[in-house]
Amino acid sequence: MTLLPPADSLPDPPALSDAARWRTFLWLWGSQALSVLGGGLSAFAMNIYLTQSRFPLEAQKPELAAALALTGLGWGAAAILGAPLAGALADRWNRRRMMITCDLLGALLLALGVLMVTLGTPPVWLLTLFTVGLGLVGTFHGSAFDTSYSSLVTRDRLPRANGMMQTLWSLSGLLSPALAALLIGLPALARQGEVPLVAGALAGLPDGVALALGIDAGSFLLAALVVSRLHWPQPPRRDGGRGRPSLAQDMRFGWTFIGRRPALLHLLLTFAGVNLLTSGVGVLHPLLLRFTLGVPADGTGAALATVWTALSAGGLLGGLLVSVTGGLKRRRVLGVLVPMIAAGTAHALSGVAGSLPLTAACVLAFGVMTPIMNAHSQSIWQAQVAPELQGRVFSVRRLIAQFTAPLSTALAGLLAAHGGAGSILLWSGVLMAVLASAQLLNPHLRRVEDPLPEAPPLTA
Repeated sequence: MTLLPPADSLPDPPALSDAARWRTFLWLWGSQALSVLGGGLSAFAMNIYLTQSRFPLEAQKPELAAALALTGLGWGAAAILGAPLAGALADRWNRRRMMITCDLLGALLLALGVLMVTLGTPPVWLLTLFTVGLGLVGTFHGSAFDTSYSSLVTRDRLPRANGMMQTLWSLSGLLSPALAALLIGLPALARQGEVPLVAGALAGLPDGVALALGIDAGSFLLAALVVSRLHWPQPPRRDGGRGRPSLAQDMRFGWTFIGRRPALLHLLLTFAGVNLLTSGVGVLHPLLLRFTLGVPADGTGAALATVWTALSAGGLLGGLLVSVTGGLKRRRVLGVLVPMIAAGTAHALSGVAGSLPLTAACVLAFGVMTPIMNAHSQSIWQAQVAPELQGRVFSVRRLIAQFTAPLSTALAGLLAAHGGAGSILLWSGVLMAVLASAQLLNPHLRRVEDPLPEAPPLTA
């Protein structure tokens, strides 16, 4: 028995014109914007809760480090390892109803999170389970959403739509920290009489963590309401007359599909390599500021905020650029590799810039290039993979591309213990630029946008 009806058990919605499909996408994009911003609020609020409320003392540094690592790894591991199952179900179930269900489950989880932080002091293992739950909900919702809007957007508008999606994450990176900090401080301001209109409701809270989690829950509910009012076509499954495969076969399908298409596999491995070379910046940037640029200990937080704000601002600019121009209509692989070379160059220069303003400028340039290459890559995959297969294929694509990110973080920590953060940034950026330049000569990638040949029937 399944929780949701299979896709082929529901009547098709009325046919939509191209203009109506685009309007539907815009409503979907708007609902996703609320969820992304709400998720950013709760993520920052949880980090502040651990840092300022649970483990505020210098002697609690080991406990704080463990709590941050466990909650972060819990979310990431759940999101990555749950991807194959989420993708298989996105192709088996009705994607619209799957999104609504995930939105409601996310709201319920966050409501439980509000209770956790207001009624007592939850143990770290419970907070870790909480983030695991959010990671699973996020990956299931993402699998349903990512495979839905490619059914709404025409091929020539895919880069613009993907640029708009990239803009969301960067906008959240810009707004979430400031909004979270404001929410965290509201109860203290209420106790001082600074916010009289809501003083009674907020003064009893120790901080605004519960408020941030509650707003995130509200964003999930609002997103569910929006999606419930929308309709879009569900692509029919085509299993070649061999009968409906099992769930296990569906989970293996994406591996077989990608393995038989060298052009897509080479593009995917290129991104896996880039993630291996660049995902350790969360470790390297604080070390660069503190020990290479000589920022005083009490100024490291402000300097780090400057660098990461520059990264988000660059991502916002790059996403807007693709959204407004629509990106490349042909030879989109150049929209991946050329920005990748530029990003690698900026990454390398950030390690030897020598001052905070120049480092921030290099990081901003890296941020500009990231959504451009991601949007063009997403457009290639959406054009090359049939909509009814995207759940199974994209979930494996996400797993392969992102499994190198935790390896990059661990490797950055090991290397930084024996060398300078600046030199690691320099050489990882050089390797990234060399890797991307070499792919310009890769015959498989030059043909990545050619129509795919008919492959033998895919079986588990």
